[in-house]
Amino acid sequence: MRTRRISGDSRNEPPVLLVKWYDVTKWLLERVDSFPKNQRFVFGQRIADRVLNILEVLVEAAYSPRKVELLARANRDIEVLRWLIRMATDRTLLTPRQYEYCCMSLNECGRMVGGWSKQAATKERSARAPREEPV
Repeated sequence: MRTRRISGDSRNEPPVLLVKWYDVTKWLLERVDSFPKNQRFVFGQRIADRVLNILEVLVEAAYSPRKVELLARANRDIEVLRWLIRMATDRTLLTPRQYEYCCMSLNECGRMVGGWSKQAATKERSARAPREEPV
């Protein structure tokens, strides 16, 4: 049985998180395209920029040896995106059902980023720790 791989240890296949975030990005960009024109170029642009920025940071983290800082930035951006999505729903730019789907996806990705970050922090700490030499 194969386990799900959250982080990008293998160069052949992208991390599960990256694939999931790509799908979230596509979905959100489609929603932003349907915003009224006066909201699309002000409010929608902020959502689109944020979601694409997170995608870029996750790609960078997948191939970087120093992941912790990048994942912390992605986590902060996901939190800001949660508030932007909430505002979009309050302004009736997203339906309650769309809001629910988006929140579930953001929560799932947020948990995956947190897990990957903990794993990366452990690896970075062990790489920096002095090794005991045999006597």
